[in-house]
Amino acid sequence: MTRAVRVASIIFGSLALAGRALPAQGDTTFKGGISLVVNFDPLRSKIPVVVLPVSGAFGDSVRAIVQRDLDYSDRFVVIAIDSADPATLRAQGAGAGLNYDVFRHLNAAAVVQMTMAGTGVHVALHDVGHTQVMNAGDFELPGSGLGRDWRLGVHRASDEIERWMTGQRGIAATRIAYMRGRNIRVVDSDGADEITVPTDSNGTSPAWNPAGTMLAYSTYGDGSRLVVIDLATGRSRAIAGPTRNVIYTTPVFSPDGNSVAFARTGESQGDIYVVAADGSSAPNRLTVAHGAQNSNPVYSPKGQRIVYVSNSQGPPELYIMDSDGTGADQLTRYDFDPNNYRSDPDWSPDGRLIAYQEMLNGRFQIRSIPAGGGTPKSLTDVGRNEQPSWAPDSRHLVFTSDRTGVRQLWVLDTESFRLRQLTKAEGSRLAAWSARLSGQ
Repeated sequence: MTRAVRVASIIFGSLALAGRALPAQGDTTFKGGISLVVNFDPLRSKIPVVVLPVSGAFGDSVRAIVQRDLDYSDRFVVIAIDSADPATLRAQGAGAGLNYDVFRHLNAAAVVQMTMAGTGVHVALHDVGHTQVMNAGDFELPGSGLGRDWRLGVHRASDEIERWMTGQRGIAATRIAYMRGRNIRVVDSDGADEITVPTDSNGTSPAWNPAGTMLAYSTYGDGSRLVVIDLATGRSRAIAGPTRNVIYTTPVFSPDGNSVAFARTGESQGDIYVVAADGSSAPNRLTVAHGAQNSNPVYSPKGQRIVYVSNSQGPPELYIMDSDGTGADQLTRYDFDPNNYRSDPDWSPDGRLIAYQEMLNGRFQIRSIPAGGGTPKSLTDVGRNEQPSWAPDSRHLVFTSDRTGVRQLWVLDTESFRLRQLTKAEGSRLAAWSARLSGQ
């Protein structure tokens, strides 16, 4: 018979059919769902998947967001279909399910079927090879349609779909804080729904708390301070400063959210300090620079160590110390190049790697190095690339790049080296990627 379903586009990658289904790894508890996962090797192949049209109010938007989320995960090939007769997607007979032969012909391994239901969406994930539903569940979409909370609900559905297929939750339900001009802004992981955070006009260097509900930032100029803002209420409080002739920079929350580490620079040197996130105690000094500059502290995922930047031995290099300031050891090594400059580290959430910027041939580039030391790996080589920040999956990085002629934020998949532009306005910089958000 004439095929009513035609392949409109294949975004990228091969259409090799994924293998047999296996039990999901880790916690697979989900109301109304069973737990299977496609046999999937992210280094060798991507899962070819179809997302079916969704009827009902905002159904087209739900489908578009989920398709984009799965594509941006860099774990899937999204097969776009155009159906003149939706009935051909279903098998014949009362109560019959999908016509799996149609999707098998398209080399799809899985099919996402969504139905708008009340204030949420019901999702069923079909295993084409085994002609059965792989998993299913209901997801709340809070707030008004297409609003920020509503979109976050759709992103959470995308992340769970990814977990059903790969055993690893996605990163769609995350946000990125960054600077543009003199304002701190927050944008969804797909580049949509940007907002401006009501912060001090001299604010800079935003950093997320672990729950994604607060940002810490520093202010520059006279009266420099360290500030924490609650994103739900818009209320701010200073947790350090102002102090005469002192500049506060590069704050970062501890993994438990109870403390903020930062750099404090005076007339002769800069050091790393830590202060309670609620401002209930005076800052505690962790380093003594002796006329040098220590800056850019970042905690390890378990909070036991801190990577930071110091020029105590010459050009700026990366060091790692215990979180109480003891046991400092140099991570990157001076290689007798007078242009050496390594800074802006970020520790991957899985603890394996530290990304940073390094001056190479007169331009900053993004590199990574094993947290235990070893050979650095170059991740960029086009334009000027700076200020990396890891996604919760320890696979994607957001960073600043002028590769198109102006400074924008870009997202890099460090396994496939696929790049996508996140922002569209000139001057975007100093990005910080949130943890996975439970809702706000």
